[in-house]
Amino acid sequence: MIEQGQSQEAGTPGRLVVISGPSGVGKSTMAATLREYEENVWVSVSATTRAPRAGETDGESYFFLSRDQFAVQAQAGEFLEYAEFAGNMYGTPRAAVAERLAQGVNVVLEIDLAGARQVRAAMPEAVLVFIAPPSWDELQARLIGRGTESEEVIERRLAVARTELAAEAEFDATIVNDEVGAAVKRLLSLVESP
Repeated sequence: MIEQGQSQEAGTPGRLVVISGPSGVGKSTMAATLREYEENVWVSVSATTRAPRAGETDGESYFFLSRDQFAVQAQAGEFLEYAEFAGNMYGTPRAAVAERLAQGVNVVLEIDLAGARQVRAAMPEAVLVFIAPPSWDELQARLIGRGTESEEVIERRLAVARTELAAEAEFDATIVNDEVGAAVKRLLSLVESP
């Protein structure tokens, strides 16, 4: 078995896989589950300006930054991609991704459509994977079922989801998240394929 952070073949760079799709499609669950199947995967930790939620740890859940800190890092080119969402900034620290890839570790980024487009421009070798819901009705049910957001926020997320679903053709592959275990196995095959 491979130790976390070690590559299967010495000197072989890791693969960068970007997963994106509408809010509520299960990207976070898939990313967390992926680590249970494969140790040679690092799911990138994003930076954000939003306040930590209950149970979130700085450096594990996110890197929590002030808006000023985030702006300084963005200006210095320290993010592979970044965007504003729901009034907060989110970004992927470039150095951490590059370091893991150089070590031969496969890196998974869980980001929005705009971020995926930025990564495609910066690193064309990245594999972009669109995570799709089984149906529109299922996506709505998942967002409402969370019970964590107001009706107004849910409506905004659904409006954004329509745009994101229309961009599916920009991705290298699509995985329908109908059952998490099966979807993660399909994702793992893309992470591991040469």
